[in-house]
Amino acid sequence: MSTFRGEYEATVDSKGRFLLPAGIKKKLPDATTVLLLNRGIEKCLTLYTEQSWANTEQQVNQLNDFDEENRIFRRRFLGGVSEVELDSAGRLLLPPTLKEYAGLQKDIMLVGQGNKIEIWDSGKYKQLFEDFSPENYSQLASRVMGGNRHETTG
Repeated sequence: MSTFRGEYEATVDSKGRFLLPAGIKKKLPDATTVLLLNRGIEKCLTLYTEQSWANTEQQVNQLNDFDEENRIFRRRFLGGVSEVELDSAGRLLLPPTLKEYAGLQKDIMLVGQGNKIEIWDSGKYKQLFEDFSPENYSQLASRVMGGNRHETTG
């Protein structure tokens, strides 16, 4: 399975297409022409390879339908997915509803997230980092990564 890393700038044209950056394209499995595009949890889009999407979809399909939260999540998550196809020039067309959801205009950022790629409006993506102080990042890293470096031994 492909592992996507890094940040890539791209530009959406007047028809809603953008050129998939070479750094991402070379990570795709050979002969990939179809990708899956979905709403992100935040106001971004998430791009998956078919294999990565199949793994994610399998997890979602295992949720208990009798639980209301599961149904709400499944509806929101699976309802927005669209198959998108790379054209002969290596461009992807953003479906209008997904483009509107993420507020994508002209300048976008594609951000590798391991098994998927997030697509952000460039300004919104930069704002994420401006709004998050180094101190907050340090605290988050400590909570998420689980290292309590302030323990004392006695």
